[in-house]
Amino acid sequence: MQEEDIINLCLEGEYEPAFNEIVENYSERLYWHVRRFVCSHEDTNDILQDIFIKIWGALPSFRGDSRIYTWLYRIATNETLNYLRKIRRENAVSYEEVGEMLATRIDEDPHFNGDSLQRELHKAIQRLPEKQRLVFNMRYFDEMKYEEIAEITGTSEGALKASYHHAYNKIKDTLENTDL
Repeated sequence: MQEEDIINLCLEGEYEPAFNEIVENYSERLYWHVRRFVCSHEDTNDILQDIFIKIWGALPSFRGDSRIYTWLYRIATNETLNYLRKIRRENAVSYEEVGEMLATRIDEDPHFNGDSLQRELHKAIQRLPEKQRLVFNMRYFDEMKYEEIAEITGTSEGALKASYHHAYNKIKDTLENTDL
């Protein structure tokens, strides 16, 4: 089913079939979007459940002003960032320390099947400031255009380009200084 068809189902009040199509068409992409932030299969599944509960509750208010894709990513991104803030509050640590905690999860994750370079890449990404990590993940892994990221994050395209550039350079420096 095409995105326009899902939007039409929502606008017609056919929420259950629209929700089923959203789950079928976007679950995997949303899973990986969240997973790249939290580095844990179990936590990702928990957050994904919360995301779909939010989506279900918000479907009646969806007016079709944005694409389903960007609307879903906005919900998923907000839920994921809320989870990361919760970790920071509960552990009384800085954002950088949360990044370090998440980077160590990569080594402990039995589901991670990448080589050592991929492992170091993901660790370097976890150590980025929140905005740079968000932009880098959406641009590099999800292959989103800056326009789409701007719509999801409410940030100007120029600021996003600068964040991506800084993230890229930090990751590059980290990888160049890593013994592999």
